[in-house]
Amino acid sequence: MQSHALVIIVTVLALILYFVMSLRVGGARARYKIPAPAIGGHEDFERIFRVQANTLEWLVIFLPALWMFAVVGHGPILNDRVAAALGVIWIIGRFLYMTGYSKAAGSRSLGFAIQALATAVLLFGSLIGAVMAIMATGQV
Repeated sequence: MQSHALVIIVTVLALILYFVMSLRVGGARARYKIPAPAIGGHEDFERIFRVQANTLEWLVIFLPALWMFAVVGHGPILNDRVAAALGVIWIIGRFLYMTGYSKAAGSRSLGFAIQALATAVLLFGSLIGAVMAIMATGQV
């Protein structure tokens, strides 16, 4: 049985990044005097808030895809190390998204594209791995 230690580390790092984004929202609320539950009122706050909200939206897709890819994987392409590497790419993309979007809405595209591509590879790789496993065993 695989330990999935690398995927655990990547999962924790992704969640730490999300935690940092959440703290940034709290700090921005204080800095721009936006009381909860308001989510508007200052453009800089709104961008910081959207980074955190959009990341939450993507975590719902990314984390299961990461783990399915790691669990279903066997061989040189579908495996734990590749899953972890794609997870690191996702984190880098999300970091670039955060730093770019926090400065200007138009600066979020590169980070968004990187993380979306990593998520797509994890998601579709998981599906391919599962289909290959079914075909190899002949069981449905």
